[in-house]
Amino acid sequence: MSTAASIAEAARRLIDGGRPADAQAMTAALAESPMADALLLDAHAAALKALERHIEAEPYQKRATLKDPHNRIIWHNYAALLNDLGRHGEARKAVDQAFRLGLDAPETWLVSGRNYVGLEQFDRAEANYREALKRRPDYYDAHRDLAQLIWMRTGDPDAAIAPLDQAGHSLALAPVRAMVLEKIGRPAEGYQILRQAAAAVPQDLRLQQALANAASEAGEYAVALPAVDRLVAAAGSHPAVVETACMVWLGAGRAADALALARARLEADPIDQIAIGMAATAARITGDPEYETFFDYDAFVQPKSIDIPKGWKSIEAYLVDLKATLIRLHKLKAHPFENSLRGGSQTSRDLRSYPEPTIEAFFRAIEGPIRSYMERVGQGDDPIRSRNTGQYAIRGAWSVRLRPGGHHVDHIHPQGWLSSAFYVETPGEALARESREGWIKFGQPRFRTDPPLGPAHFVRPAAGTLCLFPSYMWHGTVPFTTEESRMTIAFDVVPA
Repeated sequence: MSTAASIAEAARRLIDGGRPADAQAMTAALAESPMADALLLDAHAAALKALERHIEAEPYQKRATLKDPHNRIIWHNYAALLNDLGRHGEARKAVDQAFRLGLDAPETWLVSGRNYVGLEQFDRAEANYREALKRRPDYYDAHRDLAQLIWMRTGDPDAAIAPLDQAGHSLALAPVRAMVLEKIGRPAEGYQILRQAAAAVPQDLRLQQALANAASEAGEYAVALPAVDRLVAAAGSHPAVVETACMVWLGAGRAADALALARARLEADPIDQIAIGMAATAARITGDPEYETFFDYDAFVQPKSIDIPKGWKSIEAYLVDLKATLIRLHKLKAHPFENSLRGGSQTSRDLRSYPEPTIEAFFRAIEGPIRSYMERVGQGDDPIRSRNTGQYAIRGAWSVRLRPGGHHVDHIHPQGWLSSAFYVETPGEALARESREGWIKFGQPRFRTDPPLGPAHFVRPAAGTLCLFPSYMWHGTVPFTTEESRMTIAFDVVPA
């Protein structure tokens, strides 16, 4: 094996072990060389992707396809990356090339299915997910994506769970079955499935993590804590384990332990958005001043008016046209499983991929507010200011339409630096209520804590206003009960 191939293989092991920053450092210098081979470039791109630096990863992944145009795995990886970037037309060509080169792996059928979702060809997407399951009947990701697509298209919980019912009740499918049951409103059934499966296979870390999460949601820390102990002993530095352990410990009154673990994670990856959010939450409970550094609401939460787009006489006129466009783009009935919204719909592909004048105008209109935000926060050592280059790129954009009773559960955006909410339509009657229905709230984690933590900051939405804030900051919305709707555009910003 060549030296470059050995380094590429070692980098892959680091990525699989939850150490993508080390993998990126190992491959960085060699990847800059014009002599870098395809495997090395592919590994470097994978490390950047694992660090949520997809935009930076793309040129290395493209170079890998040019270096070895007959490598079907590299074409598969390029297709997956292009999907993540919302470049679905290019991704379609890349995945088709992987197929032409003879690749017939379930992973590639999954990537193809996701691509068809991005292209809004939902029948083809569903067929591709089923092809993936023919090749691997217990494929977690394919079962999850198929159930999610059926759910979003129909809003029917029985239809969503049906493919898993048909696949049987094997231990291998227990985590995905429990996840789907929880997302369609049957969490108690999912929790019992996990308890039984984890007891049967205590060495299965995926089961232990799923059990810890579900038990914590149920407030059963006598079950969650032993599961977390097993996870931390086996893979305590892995980002997903850190997230689960912090959540459980914060709920069980062990904020100091959560703070120590989150800080250890941040030493390895200082821009891990979830770890920052966990550290800030633990600091808030323990009285550590780090909380105020991370969650400086006055400095970091900034509502701003967007510029009036060229071609429109006023923001009000523009919003009428933008709303009409977005209503056409909301083609699904129910929320995605792993997103924050409940009681509404989300557009299925990156808004930047639509050749719509109103959408294109939006991304021009937000440039001024984003640059103003960066100028106002300035430079410094905290996770926002330390990454402020004065330049930015958009990392994903989508629209959400909430129905009466809809809301966003509290969450963090792990792939961003700054996140946003732009208000296209607001429920005026709800917003006027003393209970702050429909308002965006900050600082309240999505899980139980001991002691309990409520919101620390609120912003009242206003049509035409863009609210920018750190991606690591917990945020959600207060449910509204009026017979109105609430439509937003959201996007993440990363330094460029």
